[in-house]
Amino acid sequence: VMGRVDDVLNISGHRLGTMEVESALVSHPSVAEAAVVGKPDELKGEDVFAFVTLEGSYSASDELKQELKQHVVKEIGAIARPGDIRFTDALPKTRSGKIMRRLLRSLAAGQEVAGDTSTLEDRSVLDKLREGA
Repeated sequence: VMGRVDDVLNISGHRLGTMEVESALVSHPSVAEAAVVGKPDELKGEDVFAFVTLEGSYSASDELKQELKQHVVKEIGAIARPGDIRFTDALPKTRSGKIMRRLLRSLAAGQEVAGDTSTLEDRSVLDKLREGA
């Protein structure tokens, strides 16, 4: 069962649920939370872009990024390998705790975040993500 349309990525004609990739990432001991969105890609149509928060004892590094990409390949397959992983202290959430994927999609695509952000619980999370772009 696939999720809502915006939760399904189309990578080189393969349909892939974002929840699958998020679950694979979170199954790694270093990952506390993950949010996956599609990033426009000229060759594939979309590429996997992951935003990841780490468990306390882990530090962001290029080595860990590669390890997480390999972990996803092992769990799901090469088609699901994230093209990019961005480490972040927190994910933008609504007051009810839902991840605001629309904001993450804009950030992944390198676009300015537009639209209603009034339901964003902690605006500083978005500011930090913008700085990290």
